[in-house]
Amino acid sequence: MKTVVNLTQQSIVGEIESILNTYPSHPYQQAFAIPDLRQELITFVLNRIPSFYSVMSNEQISGEAEQGSLAYYKLPRKPLEQQLHLQNLIHQGICLIVQEKSDWISHRVCETVQPACEPSHWFG
Repeated sequence: MKTVVNLTQQSIVGEIESILNTYPSHPYQQAFAIPDLRQELITFVLNRIPSFYSVMSNEQISGEAEQGSLAYYKLPRKPLEQQLHLQNLIHQGICLIVQEKSDWISHRVCETVQPACEPSHWFG
């Protein structure tokens, strides 16, 4: 039996990971560690690019999943322009979601304050 596998989402998730690693931890990485925001970003990008599919047998899928490599499928080779377009969409999605949900994010993502850096109440 054969199964159609959407390679686009798996490739986008990897690209999102790479790009988010270039952003500061607070608030970006912390915000997109929230599953709902991460899924919103994935959906934002998926809705703006074509999808690529591959037909795989169930044995291939289960073998790849057991090895943990199913998530590492890459989209077919593409010109630099398409790669830059994908990266640009991810950056746009990050900025748009952070802007639209800034209040929601600020309530859920708190910057940890180091006790030694906290202002003293003695000098108030």
